[in-house]
Amino acid sequence: MSDQIHSRTERRRAQQQNNKNQKPKNKKGLIKKIFLALVAIGFIGLISGLGLFAFYASSAPKLDEELLRDPLSSEILYANGELMYTTGVQKREYVNYEDIPKQMEDAILATEDVRFYKHHGMDFYRLGGAVLANFKRGFGSEGASTLSQQVIKNSFLTHDKTLKRKAQEAWLAFQLERNYEKEEIFEMYFNKILMSGNQYGFGTAADYFYGKKLDELELHEVAMLAGLPQSPNGHNPYKNPERAEKRRNVVLSLMHQHKKITKAEMEAAQAIDVTSTLLPEEHRVAKSNFKYPVLLDVVFNELEEAGLGDIVNDGVQIHTTFDPSAQHIVEEAINNPTIYIDDKIQSAITVLDTKTGGIVAVGGGRNYTTGLNFARQEKRQLGSTIKPILSYGPAIEYLNWSTGQVIKDEPYNYNDGKKTPVRNVDRKYMGPVTMREALYHSRNVPAVKTFEAVGRSEATNFAGKLGITLNDHNPSNALGGTRNEFSTIDLAGAYAAFGNNGVYTEPHSITKIVMRDGKTEKNLKPKSTVAMKESTAYMVTDMLRDVFTNGTGKHANISGLDIAGKTGTTDNAVDSWFAGYSTNYTIAAWGGYQDRTPMKQMQQQRYIPQDLFRTVMSGISANKQTPRFQKPSSVEEVEVVYLSDPLMKASPAVPASMKRTELFVKGSVPKEVVKEEVLLKAPFNLSASFDEGNNSITLAWEHESPDSELIEGDVEFIISANIDGGEQIEVARTNEFALAFSDVNRGSTYTFSVVASVGELKSDAISTTLKVDGEEEVIPEEEPEEEPETNPDEEKTPPQGDTNGETPDEGGNQGNNGNNDNSGNNGNNGSQGNTGNNNEGHREDEGSDTGTPPDDENDNEQP
Repeated sequence: MSDQIHSRTERRRAQQQNNKNQKPKNKKGLIKKIFLALVAIGFIGLISGLGLFAFYASSAPKLDEELLRDPLSSEILYANGELMYTTGVQKREYVNYEDIPKQMEDAILATEDVRFYKHHGMDFYRLGGAVLANFKRGFGSEGASTLSQQVIKNSFLTHDKTLKRKAQEAWLAFQLERNYEKEEIFEMYFNKILMSGNQYGFGTAADYFYGKKLDELELHEVAMLAGLPQSPNGHNPYKNPERAEKRRNVVLSLMHQHKKITKAEMEAAQAIDVTSTLLPEEHRVAKSNFKYPVLLDVVFNELEEAGLGDIVNDGVQIHTTFDPSAQHIVEEAINNPTIYIDDKIQSAITVLDTKTGGIVAVGGGRNYTTGLNFARQEKRQLGSTIKPILSYGPAIEYLNWSTGQVIKDEPYNYNDGKKTPVRNVDRKYMGPVTMREALYHSRNVPAVKTFEAVGRSEATNFAGKLGITLNDHNPSNALGGTRNEFSTIDLAGAYAAFGNNGVYTEPHSITKIVMRDGKTEKNLKPKSTVAMKESTAYMVTDMLRDVFTNGTGKHANISGLDIAGKTGTTDNAVDSWFAGYSTNYTIAAWGGYQDRTPMKQMQQQRYIPQDLFRTVMSGISANKQTPRFQKPSSVEEVEVVYLSDPLMKASPAVPASMKRTELFVKGSVPKEVVKEEVLLKAPFNLSASFDEGNNSITLAWEHESPDSELIEGDVEFIISANIDGGEQIEVARTNEFALAFSDVNRGSTYTFSVVASVGELKSDAISTTLKVDGEEEVIPEEEPEEEPETNPDEEKTPPQGDTNGETPDEGGNQGNNGNNDNSGNNGNNGSQGNTGNNNEGHREDEGSDTGTPPDDENDNEQP
């Protein structure tokens, strides 16, 4: 029995030992199987990859020496399909390899392809680094193209980052290396690479940027040119000097890293201002006869921003939004010397299609040829043109404010903890005003109050939807005193949304690119977004109509055209703006000095943007149907009691002078109706007495204060007079109950009338007549001389009041008359109109709504 147990125990142990011996064998077998499977997958992948490569390579185009040495030409078309420009056909400075300076070659190879003379078309060391970068950041994020590949890409292939293009590029690069010497390939690259705009090749670029031959270039100039091909327009030192200098310094660092220059040489070259030796614009030889170079700047910049800066090498068709006839009108207007006070003051203008956001025409500056494009690159504070964007538009959008909303123009401080005062340009206050009046008079206090009422964050978000992005919520932003600055393109894009029922489309100049095959297209139109409600857009537009007839934009008005717009002036009148639109076009114009010198006068300085708007909008709208802005169903037009707070509907009992037709978001119309008759009682007990000693007339009267709650404000008395039945004219205004007139004509009869007035409400007149006795004629003893004849038709001037009265401003604001009979801007249909608010003797300063006040203090004082 024990032998059997012993035997079973040994067998079990033996079995366990056998199992232990077999486990490693099974594990090794599994690893081997996995390895073989991976090898098989890899082999299959390799075979598949080689097959795919072979398939793509078989469809690659044949090498063509003519295409290898000359750039492909691309066409840029106007919106109407007509040819605007052809790239790559200009005169080039072709340079043979033996004439290329060694330092120039060193700079290019250190930057673009340091192993050029070692590889056979592809640099696998560099490729490995690019594969890792693409694995981390996505396919196409980093390239590893050699000079040979770049020559192939720019000669035969598209710039799409696809496997097919990469495979064909690699195959053709090998073929190129087999058929041409390295020096020949370098010469091809050197002469056909895009350098900037329509400048191809390093020899052409040396002449264009420096006016030098290649062997005359300094080290820092060589490095600047070598850095251009990475981003031809982005690194253009005329347009983007900071980016150009940064790129140049990278090239110098690479040259030092690869032992092409010493550290001392690198640091000395990096210390030089990149713009210091550039050829001055006035000495630059034009490389093209194209008459609108500013349009090329806009197109090439847009391609650069889309990552398509060198697609013009592909032989493509670029379809744009430009209108040549509109561009001609812009060029004529912006280059008209009569609107400028001197040769230094500059201007810019952008014209958009209101519905699409397409750039129709651009004025990049006076006599623009190249360099800084003021319409695109010169960014400034927007002044009061920002008020509809940051205050009144958001108030309608988020608070459902009516255009008749009452805001008090009064002493007010920024909510900044410092009690910094908000100042109006005239240092006066108008008291209660409607939102409409506050906007077309461009009052600062109501704009800041409205901004605060909406909420800083909400108002800033509203502006951001219109392309006006602000990095802070500073309350001075409401007056245009922003830290961010903007171009005419930016401002035109924002205003176009008001004219397009609240739909915003980013301004753009390219609609599509048709590839070389004539079939494949790239759509570059930006997507439109709803930035605000239709009601907001129309109500802002309706208020901005009045700027032309009652506000600060009268100089820009165009008879018979339904337009809306706004003026703007920054602190100390450094910048002057005008932005306006019709249903067809939107225009933003700017004027100022590049060095930000303040402008001191209106004509030929601050009026420049209004001059440009009026001239260009008139020209492009001539002989073209311009539909009126249509009130949407979401907006209601209601007759209200002027300055009632809260707003109340007006009944027939309310005098016409107390009524206004204002706009409301549907559903927010006031329900309360004023039924009482609102009357201002006439003065009484009017008397006139002559003081013979002072040769003066004293008027005195009495008046009963109004008791209606609808009549707010102080009573003002308007005194008119005529002499001997002549014309009755206004001679004085006063808040007192008496007034004295001096220098009275003896023997004349004076008729005086007095009317009580509160805002727009006026009483009946009361009158009195006084005959002033003539002096007794003294006859001398001797024979008198013959007296000269008097002219019986000579007009007698009524007396002027003393300092108790104020002479009215004959050019003063007549307010919003509803534009019923306006031959210019037709404004609000059916509106009774707003005849203004004269509470503080407001002086309208056309075109200088937030500019320099008489004492040169800062109007848009920032907290």
